[in-house]
Amino acid sequence: MSGTVSVAIVKRLPGFTLDVRWEADQSVIGLFGPSGAGKTLTLQCLAGLMRPDAGRIVVGDRVFFDAAAGVDLPPQGRRIGYVFQGYGLFPHLTVARNIAFGLRGRPRAARARRAAEVMERLGLGGLERRYPDELSGGERQRVALGRALAIDPALLLLDEPLSALDAPLRRALRDELGEILRAWGTAAVVVTHDFTEAYRLADRIVVYENGRVVQAAPRAELLWQPASETVAKIMGLRNVLRGSVVKAAPDRIQLSWRGQTLEAVNSPTRSYLPPPESPIAFFIRPEYVRLVRKDRSAPDLHHMNLMRGRIVGEADFGTVWILRIRLDAPGEPAQGEFDLEVEVPHLVYEILEIERDRHWEFSIHRGSIHVLPA
Repeated sequence: MSGTVSVAIVKRLPGFTLDVRWEADQSVIGLFGPSGAGKTLTLQCLAGLMRPDAGRIVVGDRVFFDAAAGVDLPPQGRRIGYVFQGYGLFPHLTVARNIAFGLRGRPRAARARRAAEVMERLGLGGLERRYPDELSGGERQRVALGRALAIDPALLLLDEPLSALDAPLRRALRDELGEILRAWGTAAVVVTHDFTEAYRLADRIVVYENGRVVQAAPRAELLWQPASETVAKIMGLRNVLRGSVVKAAPDRIQLSWRGQTLEAVNSPTRSYLPPPESPIAFFIRPEYVRLVRKDRSAPDLHHMNLMRGRIVGEADFGTVWILRIRLDAPGEPAQGEFDLEVEVPHLVYEILEIERDRHWEFSIHRGSIHVLPA
């Protein structure tokens, strides 16, 4: 690993300003957020392809850019490996020559030796004389990585490295890419607008919106503790809802939502107790909502936050069904036609005969209701 990456920059463009600061010492950093949020622009500033108007970029113990001190290393002085969208391989060069491209200043024998080392390590042996159009998608990805890694970069930059691939190949190559990044141990920054991709590849995720950082956290913390309703929606979390406070204590909180009173224990309320009737946002993970079996004589004691509703829509995703439930409650549903999305395994859908039975009691565990900071 190449040490800490520290970014604090401002770059003004017509109609858009990038103003971000983040720091990470993990080996793989994910820049995640919607298209146009400033992720690729940050990558270009890191690589020296774009000059910030203000700020500082430090990688390990090397200052790449410091506006106040007048430091601005040229791209070739930064020792950056860059994997572009679509990989950007040279179609007229063989695999070996593509990988050796960044080693042009070295003696021919040293170039060949280093290219051979990289190809062997990336499982590209035997493909040296092939051209990019003769390779599979996975092979092209490894060649692009090999070209970026051959120079032993201080920092590896990957801009939407899987965006051009279809879904099955994307999943397979995402896992392969993650294994390569961790095995190589080089500090890397990966740009993506796919949260699953960011979660699988990165140790720490920096969330961008409109040229700003709205949260930076280890991936597990981000998954379970988004910093705001905005972050939850950027992540694509379902069942992001709004209610009001009934009663708050350091270890639990009661919420009023759609005429129901819910109790939650995953609540950032230890340092601040919101007053009764204050508005509050929260989310419920759809896989944590439990349908109550009707062959039980009485609700079990472990059922919490018990409600009733009917299924008004559903979607089959192969291994799971997504059910859209409207509560038996007065007033308008929270999300248009429905209040909650519930995810159930395909086997449960069949066993409970959900296709023919549309009215259900369901239970939401207190630990699966996550209150979002104001």
